[in-house]
Amino acid sequence: MQEVFSSPFSFFFHILYKKTLEVFYLHYLFVNPPLPYHYNALEPYIDAKTMELHHNKHLQTYVDNLNAALKNYPEYQQLSLEQLLLYSDFLPDNIKTTVKNNAGGVLNHIYYFSTLKNPAKQQPENPLATKIQSDFGSFSTFRDQFTKAALSLFGSGYVWLVQNPNGQLKIITTPNQDTPLEYHLCPILNLDMWEHAYYLKNYNNRLDYINHWFHVVNWEQANKNLSKCKA
Repeated sequence: MQEVFSSPFSFFFHILYKKTLEVFYLHYLFVNPPLPYHYNALEPYIDAKTMELHHNKHLQTYVDNLNAALKNYPEYQQLSLEQLLLYSDFLPDNIKTTVKNNAGGVLNHIYYFSTLKNPAKQQPENPLATKIQSDFGSFSTFRDQFTKAALSLFGSGYVWLVQNPNGQLKIITTPNQDTPLEYHLCPILNLDMWEHAYYLKNYNNRLDYINHWFHVVNWEQANKNLSKCKA
């Protein structure tokens, strides 16, 4: 569980002498990381045009906006993506919301794109498989609950599989570009439920998109993300 700081002094002391979560050490100038696959690699489940626009336009915009917000603040440019999100309350008021929203957009998309592959195994292997069995009863139950959460999400946001500080797996939803980090939850994988992630192919049929997504989940990467969670 991440520490909560009561003052800017304790916050900056911490970031100078201790690493945060071991997931992404991205710093200003932030870049749009290339995908580990071609835009058409996820077809027929997610189409190439959607992937191109999603990665090359939507994610790029978040990266550009984040860099622009930090351009005149060199004292914050050494902070990692996660540090900016965890301690955004300590940022100046005039950039606080912009940084939080766009840093969240970058991190959320990195999780989304990195946990996709094709062909993909249709279920996870251990240790994630065992934890899903323990915390949800079965993979089928997990899938049903995850699907229900995605369908019930109003507006734009994400559905997540996370681990809480007690080591339990949970399914949560976050609105807009909020992240699990602010709730002290460790992300394992997510599903982007913004319309730009599916509308070109699936129109308003969210269920088809969700079912297609389950065909291309990179469970190996999900296991790697799980290994970085601290119970």
